[in-house]
Amino acid sequence: MACDLTGGRLRPCKDAVGGIKKIHFVDFGDMGAFTYGTSDEITDTAGAVTFNYYTYDVKGNSSLETNITSSLENGTTFFEQVVNLTLFKLTKEDNKELKLMAYGRPHVIVQTFDDKFLMVGSDNGADVTGGTAVTGTAMGDLNGYTLTLTANELRMPSFVDGGTDANPFAGLSNATASEGTQRDPS
Repeated sequence: MACDLTGGRLRPCKDAVGGIKKIHFVDFGDMGAFTYGTSDEITDTAGAVTFNYYTYDVKGNSSLETNITSSLENGTTFFEQVVNLTLFKLTKEDNKELKLMAYGRPHVIVQTFDDKFLMVGSDNGADVTGGTAVTGTAMGDLNGYTLTLTANELRMPSFVDGGTDANPFAGLSNATASEGTQRDPS
């Protein structure tokens, strides 16, 4: 049976850290199809592809959460992948970019503080499902954006093999990735 377990798990060392360092966005479909390894990790693209990606530096309240939804009655299981972003400082340029992001459904690559790269929306893309542009009421309140992107997929967010801080797609030999302009909202 294809759903038989294949192994157990020992208690790991306490050397992991939480949090997100960067988020990388790629327009949906620009990466083509993916090839997957035995642990559902993305090992490459199915053919030669060239694409741009756009990096957002984040810190603090940003997170990635996966909700497992399984129905005994219907015999179905899927994984709701949710990225919550907090972006500081309102700008007219960000207003436009975030509007375009809400209109589309990008692939989202989450770079964790321990430099692991996880693909959200690998097959179906991630939709902006909520968010705010807020000025706050007190001087210490958030002046910026909150954004929620949600993807419903057949697997949990896939690890992307070989990503580095300098190039999150370095391990994908069929991919030629170029980083798009990163704005300074100062």
